[in-house]
Amino acid sequence: MSNIDPKKHWPFYQAAKTPATGAWGEKRRLAAAMRRVIDRLVATDAPIDELRRAAEELERFATTLDGLPIKSWLEGFAESATAGDPNALFDMSPLMGLSNPLSPPIDFNLEGDRVIGRVTFGRAYEGPPGHVHGGLVAASFDEVLGFVQCMTGQPGMTGTLTVRYRSPTPLHKELRFEAWVDRIEGRKTTALGTLTCGETLCAEGEGLFIALDRERFKSLLGQEVDN
Repeated sequence: MSNIDPKKHWPFYQAAKTPATGAWGEKRRLAAAMRRVIDRLVATDAPIDELRRAAEELERFATTLDGLPIKSWLEGFAESATAGDPNALFDMSPLMGLSNPLSPPIDFNLEGDRVIGRVTFGRAYEGPPGHVHGGLVAASFDEVLGFVQCMTGQPGMTGTLTVRYRSPTPLHKELRFEAWVDRIEGRKTTALGTLTCGETLCAEGEGLFIALDRERFKSLLGQEVDN
């Protein structure tokens, strides 16, 4: 079934993908550099002097950040599925955010009423030798399925998430998520998806999302701000 309204919701994500300038552009640049460091650090055999120097520089930068303002949660949300507003800043997501160094990141495109996500996981995401950690596969499904249900205009929080692993998911190769809305029943939206590498089916996912009224979402946001 088709519940996606790309004309209404997709432009917000497209806007988030455009090149950023100013401080936001530099934040994305820094996140990209940190992403490279994370990828190489987990397997580096660098000499102790290089590691010590890098640690000292990073500790100094961390101390500097400790003294700088924190962005208000009213300006961005860490998960698109719970944003409650398609105009939320996708940059903060740990799976798709260009300003989040933890993110691979997953890149989304719209094909008809389906969302296509493409991503390549580096060595920092390794579980079984040479393959993506199963927990990261599940987290990615939560993001991808959450993204597609958000495009219905009735975004919700994850109620249940089921992942069926069909074959090991390789590192260092482009992977393709495909997600679509299966049905909407009142406040409940069910989304389905697949993960493939070339012609190989790596996993399938099903997510049930429960729509949250804005007042309830604001109360959760307030708890986060208080923390």
